[in-house]
Amino acid sequence: MRYAQDWTRRIQMNTPPETVREIATRAHRSPLVTVAVRSDGSVESVTFLISSGVAEVDDAVRRIIREQAPFPAFSDALAREYDVVEIRRTWQFDSAVRLY
Repeated sequence: MRYAQDWTRRIQMNTPPETVREIATRAHRSPLVTVAVRSDGSVESVTFLISSGVAEVDDAVRRIIREQAPFPAFSDALAREYDVVEIRRTWQFDSAVRLY
């Protein structure tokens, strides 16, 4: 749980404001995305459970994730239990990127 919270905070705090503004101007629905992160912090996959309905917005979400990877490696305790953690969040863009 802690890893997912830190991952979420990192995405929210490090997404450039100009990227957020660009996405927020496009009419779209909030995508629901699952990101699978390996124990070394690399991204295994990005899966859209609900697309934004706009290819450019979905591509921007993928780009945000790719540009911020790799993520921190798992703690020893987490790595002993899991090889991959899936983080599922709804992405909203307004004055900032917000993940719920």
